[in-house]
Amino acid sequence: MNEKVCIVIGASHAGVSLALQLRKEGWGGLIKLIGAERELPYHRPPLSKEHLAGEKDLDAIRLRPARIFEDNAIELLLGTTVLKIDRDVSAVLLDDGQSLHYDRLAVCTGALVQKIPLGATLQNVFYIRTATDVAQLKEMSQPGRRVVIIGAGYIGLETAAVLKQRGLEVTVIEMAERILSRVTGERMSAYMTALHTSHGVEIKTSTRVTDIRGDSNATRITCDDGSEYTADFVIVGIGVMPNVGLAENAGLDIDEGVLVDEYACSSDPHIYAAGDCTRHPSAIFKRLIRLESVQNANDQARAAAANICGKQTAYDAVPWFWSDQYQVKLQMAGLSSGFDEEVCRGDPGDADGTGFALFYLQDSRVIAVECVGRPKEFMAGKQLVKSGQQIPAASLADENVAPAELIAGL
Repeated sequence: MNEKVCIVIGASHAGVSLALQLRKEGWGGLIKLIGAERELPYHRPPLSKEHLAGEKDLDAIRLRPARIFEDNAIELLLGTTVLKIDRDVSAVLLDDGQSLHYDRLAVCTGALVQKIPLGATLQNVFYIRTATDVAQLKEMSQPGRRVVIIGAGYIGLETAAVLKQRGLEVTVIEMAERILSRVTGERMSAYMTALHTSHGVEIKTSTRVTDIRGDSNATRITCDDGSEYTADFVIVGIGVMPNVGLAENAGLDIDEGVLVDEYACSSDPHIYAAGDCTRHPSAIFKRLIRLESVQNANDQARAAAANICGKQTAYDAVPWFWSDQYQVKLQMAGLSSGFDEEVCRGDPGDADGTGFALFYLQDSRVIAVECVGRPKEFMAGKQLVKSGQQIPAASLADENVAPAELIAGL
């Protein structure tokens, strides 16, 4: 091997994918993957689902076994924090005092949970981001206990489903007028609300928590409408923010994330970035976008690795996401923001389990699809979003038109 060095900051989905892809793309130099957690890198989506439910332990959700990193000569620096990126000398300063030189640098620092000032000193107010968070939460999650979840996004609702199934009394408080308002339309919000309500979860919307009180532990939650709730513990899931501190302090261009081009390159030609921390141009949606998804982290990282190795691989994949709640799998592709027409295929109120799909159109072009129990429509929807071709709304709604027919000729 030659002695060129690529340092990857962040042992995340993006960081691990990028490091491994570097070898596949022909990088012959050193690869150093730096992670703040001491744990071997693991999948984060199962934290609020199978891992919290006790169905999978941490070893079952590792991104890769240790031997894969060894086989690819990737040096893992776990339990290590990067304090500074020094672009003048092409080096990163670590919390143990080391200074490591790089020829190429990849920033895969992911996202940070958004926190609230309420209950900051109380021991039983939890956020879900790491395996350590979930380990503490598991100890509290005993049947019969009461939990208040602040925030009705994916994390809040997935956690609510798991805890309800574990026998807890669950209340979800959301400040917006409906759940999942940032990511879905009204019809899907209504469906998911009915799903949780049918399982006994109390959901309260258009409500802001104003106080969390207790001695060493939270016991009472007060809302802006005067309502109060007692709880054995509290979970806050109000979203995440891109972790851009290192990049910003290094003088890289920041725009609601580390700003990168279609090749995942930052404003410094020697520094690339991928994953939740980035904002990139999308040819599909014709604007800058920032995505919080495993798909984006992996796909953008692979493109970054190719380009670090001197190739010109543009990243412009269709975003897709999923969420598991109870026995329901919600699959989504594209971005629905700005839609001017919604088309429903199937019946969201149908009790026979045939599922349904919601297509979101803009100028008769599908820009997003949300599916419950409709994997074929989900796959077709991804291709329709990618193609950008106009399609009659009547064809999307017509169950006699097979999903394969919707994409015929694309």
